[in-house]
Amino acid sequence: MAKRSAVVSKRGSKPGKRGRARRRAPHGGAGSPYTLAIDIGGTHVKASVLDRNGKAIVDRVDACTPHPSPPAAVFELLQTIVNALPPFDRISAGFPGVIRNGCVVTAPNLGTKAWRAFPLAAELEKRLGKSARVLNDAEVQGLGVIIGSGLECVLTFGTGMGSAIYRDGQLTPHLELGQHPVWKSKTYDQYVGAAALKKIGLAKWNRRASRVITFVRTLLNFDHLYLGGGNAANLALQLPRDVTIVSNRAGITGGVRLWDARFDPLFSTRLGGTT
Repeated sequence: MAKRSAVVSKRGSKPGKRGRARRRAPHGGAGSPYTLAIDIGGTHVKASVLDRNGKAIVDRVDACTPHPSPPAAVFELLQTIVNALPPFDRISAGFPGVIRNGCVVTAPNLGTKAWRAFPLAAELEKRLGKSARVLNDAEVQGLGVIIGSGLECVLTFGTGMGSAIYRDGQLTPHLELGQHPVWKSKTYDQYVGAAALKKIGLAKWNRRASRVITFVRTLLNFDHLYLGGGNAANLALQLPRDVTIVSNRAGITGGVRLWDARFDPLFSTRLGGTT
């Protein structure tokens, strides 16, 4: 049975009970359309409502991810979070795994067996009543920080290690780098994920993170690398000018970019729903 998670806003206030009217947001005008931006992670689930420019109109709501984490448990938590937020016109979600045509392919930190082939975008639409677009969570975070020039890469340090690659602002095919072997028998997830940080301590974890940056530079020859995720705050490295630590809030604010017209072809083919 999934463990229930207390839901608190960024400022610590408890949301209303299910069925209570949500806070009102102005519709129409310069701020619309409003986007419900969801960041589903292996440790936390977060959400806020953004205006058309990606600015949050309300404090982010944050809750611990239930464990075990099957779709039913995550959606129960999502419904509670959404009940605490203002109305919205559309939905964006970042998910910690491979997403294809709106469906989950892998979910290494939530349980691939439970999530495989789950129609995440279609289920969000069914339950929340608005059109939804879904991408890998690192890809969403990257859309909140890249400048759209050259080869830009994102690594997120959280429960595992997420990754995303962009050329001139366009997403390239997703690489699940976190599941790739990096050092002896360890994957990137195992090498620099949250469990490794807890086990080996900050100093040794930072040495590993430094090696990862070197490996990724050799692999991709990026123009710029962005480091995000919840554990990016633990990085204590002298970074070169082409490597930048970015706010983890981009995992939410990047959600509005999924609705840019340039990404319409990416979402034109969807299983079980509409764009």
